[in-house]
Amino acid sequence: MIDESLVAQARSGDPVALEALLHAVRPDVMRRCSRVLPLHQDAEDAAQEALLTIATRLDSYDGRGSFAGWVAAVATNTARAAYRTMRRRAVESGSAEPPERADPRTTSVVAGTRLDVLEALDRLEHDHPAAVRAFVLRDLAELSYADVAAQLDVPVGTVKARIHTARRHVRENLRPADNFSSAPRI
Repeated sequence: MIDESLVAQARSGDPVALEALLHAVRPDVMRRCSRVLPLHQDAEDAAQEALLTIATRLDSYDGRGSFAGWVAAVATNTARAAYRTMRRRAVESGSAEPPERADPRTTSVVAGTRLDVLEALDRLEHDHPAAVRAFVLRDLAELSYADVAAQLDVPVGTVKARIHTARRHVRENLRPADNFSSAPRI
């Protein structure tokens, strides 16, 4: 739990308080980035970027919802943005387009699942843009419905409806592909 007075001091420009605040949130930021990105180094890079965002955009935290929820949202969104950037760079550099689904013969279960979820989120963002943010805040950043509603400035009922739509869409996009049904079981 982050002391709100520390947040207030950091927001007022106290560099010692800012350093203490960043030190306090770093483990949670790293944990959240690691849950999204399959490689440790990528998660470390995203965590550093998220901490920089927190430090430079602290004034954008307006007190709606909890500070921990705001940090969770920043970390999760930064990790998702890092994935999209890595994917775009791979395509631009001439690397093959990533497969539609992770190949279980060459990808670890954990990494494949994370990549599948990130791909499903990209499709969700394209098909249901209003639902993706609520889904990310609730299911990836693990905020309460009330905190998600506060972050998005919408009623809780709207949040629940968006999350329902998002979960259905993501679930449909995570169904196993037929072309891997013959893959050896481990």
